[in-house]
Amino acid sequence: MATVTDISVLEAQKRDPGNKNAARRVRADGKIPAVVYGAGKETAAVMVDPRQVLRILHSEKGHNTIFDLALNGDRVKAMIVDWQFEPIKGRLLHVDLQRIAMDRKLTVTVPIALKGEAEGVKTQGGILEQLLREIEIECLPVDIPKSIDVDISHLVFGVEVRVKDVPHSDKLKFLTDPNEMIAHITSVKEEVVVTPEAAAEAAAAAPAEPEGIKKGKQEVEGEAEAEGEKTKAEKPEKAEKAEKKEKK
Repeated sequence: MATVTDISVLEAQKRDPGNKNAARRVRADGKIPAVVYGAGKETAAVMVDPRQVLRILHSEKGHNTIFDLALNGDRVKAMIVDWQFEPIKGRLLHVDLQRIAMDRKLTVTVPIALKGEAEGVKTQGGILEQLLREIEIECLPVDIPKSIDVDISHLVFGVEVRVKDVPHSDKLKFLTDPNEMIAHITSVKEEVVVTPEAAAEAAAAAPAEPEGIKKGKQEVEGEAEAEGEKTKAEKPEKAEKAEKKEKK
């Protein structure tokens, strides 16, 4: 029997495939449901110890770890290809296991590990931005690396590192787009926060009303006043004419 500290062997027991209630019963017994497929064999419904699975997922190579799957007295090489966590409590709910043929290449995703300190960060005050965190590769199971190391010490403003720039051995075939950018140096955009004092100063420094508009207003006001005085002057004159007509 494998202990929970042993990541080289994963013990599995057959289970009857069923609905959600069957899966709940498996979890109530301290196991989790899983399926095993690949290597030209039929898919099998099994149950495994979640603690052993978590040990594998948290190991150096993570889900790319190759281990022995012990089932019904037989052992086959296998790896974890998919898993599901409960969204609220974070408990492991289910895993998919794939049988591995050690003499056949397979496709996996490997994390990128940035190495060094970027020159653009040290001397130019820039910020290192990582845009790609995994690279998809094809290789034999024994050649799966724990990570793809990428040197970023030479990065400055205007210089980036792409997938095609990463050196690797002939044992690895990169499947990710070679022009995909991995990292570059970017600048920090300062966010201007307007305080009440600054807003008051800005309002005080705002340009006065244009002279043309002020002049126009004055002319209109002057015309109105003149019109009013003209009307006042016409009223006595009209009254005098009316009086002369009555005398006649």
